[in-house]
Amino acid sequence: MPALSALMVLLLAAGWVLAGHLVDGAPPLAVAAGRTASSFVVITVVALLHPRMRSEARAATARGGSVALLAFLGFFAYYSGTLLGTGFIGASRVGLIVSLLPCITFVIGVLAFREPSSRRKVLGTALAVVAAFGYALADGSAGGGQGSGADGGALVSGGLLALGGTFTYAVYGYVYRRRMADLAPVASLPAITGAGTVMLGLTVALFVPLGGVSLADWGGIAALGVLLTAPVFLISHELILRKGPLFTSALALVVPFLVRLGEWALGRETAPGPLVILLLLLCAGGVWLTIAGGRGAGRAGAGAAEAGADTGEGTGERTRHGA
Repeated sequence: MPALSALMVLLLAAGWVLAGHLVDGAPPLAVAAGRTASSFVVITVVALLHPRMRSEARAATARGGSVALLAFLGFFAYYSGTLLGTGFIGASRVGLIVSLLPCITFVIGVLAFREPSSRRKVLGTALAVVAAFGYALADGSAGGGQGSGADGGALVSGGLLALGGTFTYAVYGYVYRRRMADLAPVASLPAITGAGTVMLGLTVALFVPLGGVSLADWGGIAALGVLLTAPVFLISHELILRKGPLFTSALALVVPFLVRLGEWALGRETAPGPLVILLLLLCAGGVWLTIAGGRGAGRAGAGAAEAGADTGEGTGERTRHGA
């Protein structure tokens, strides 16, 4: 579990750095559609290589309403909001907004899905969120690309787009665990990513001019989907089923700081100062408190799922063998 968590964080950070670079030269929705399509191909191939997964993949495809809802929440809305936001305000600022995912997940879980709370979860999330806001104030120059010189209107627009996408992804985690928990992630994701590809692809075909996108950009978009996005999908969905949406989203709190360090290493931003490093450590401490206080998340999620959908007590065993 620690190895999967660390790998997901590193892949997420690398994906945000690359996405921030790509939206400087390509329309954000084209990046969203291309990375989703590339990851769909990879995940489908992986599923087809496992004969036992084929029947589960057909079962997932048969749940048309659930597939469409999950595709909209986790791919169309999430990627549209966050990548359009990146075009306005840059990857670092969007990464910071996405880092609020545990707070949003926590509130949605308590209010809508009867998730239990604890003082340790509240303290950990609050500490990490305060550190994230402190980062925004202390490192106001963060956000390469088009966002580095954004005016107030662009900051508000980009921030709202990213916040909306983050909210839909928080809902996605709970809906996925309710609707698809009896299937291995590698079996359910081909249908979901395929539907997401159709939604994003149609939007791009109807509204986005692609004449100025270079071959190098298309290659970068394909690499983003194949090498970074597809593995993150598989790992994150496995973690959602094993440990719950709150645990999985809590890991994302580390990502904006890694993105900031990555942009500094690539020469897109200046070196982070001592205060930024201190806030990084405080955020990491908050992540640890949230994760360490969330051992009951999986059990709580199973109870919530039994109240409304398709889960069973064998979910954990199925996913361990399925992915």
